[in-house]
Amino acid sequence: MQCISKSIRTFIGARDYGESRRFYARLGFEEVIIDRKMSYFKVRGSLGFYLQDYYEKSWVENTMLLLEVENFDNCYRELMALDLPKDYPGVRFSEVRREDWGRELHMHDPAGVLWHFAEFRTN
Repeated sequence: MQCISKSIRTFIGARDYGESRRFYARLGFEEVIIDRKMSYFKVRGSLGFYLQDYYEKSWVENTMLLLEVENFDNCYRELMALDLPKDYPGVRFSEVRREDWGRELHMHDPAGVLWHFAEFRTN
C-alpha cells in the first residue's frame, strides 16, 4: 500500500446508545459527536472508534477490538477500580490471560462487544 496512513477506525453498535455513550466516557474516551446517531470516541490522538445508535445482535456480539496498552498492570488496576459491572449489568471481565506473546484481559461492553486489553512482549 502506497498511501500514508493516519489512523484506522472501526464502527461498533450499541443496544442502548445513551448507556454505551456513558460507558465509554467513563472508560476515559473523549466523545466527539458526529450527529444524533453517531459519535467518535477517541483516546491518545488518533486512536478511536465510531459508536452508532444501531444494534444488530449477531453483528454486535461478534465484534472484537484490541487495545494495546503500554503498562498492563496499571490498565488492569484502573479498569477494576471503575467497578463497571456494578453500574452496567452486561459488562463482564475475564481473568487475565498470560500467553507466549504477552498478557490480555477481555471485557464485554454493555451491548456485547468484546474488547481485548493487551500488552505484547517486547523481546
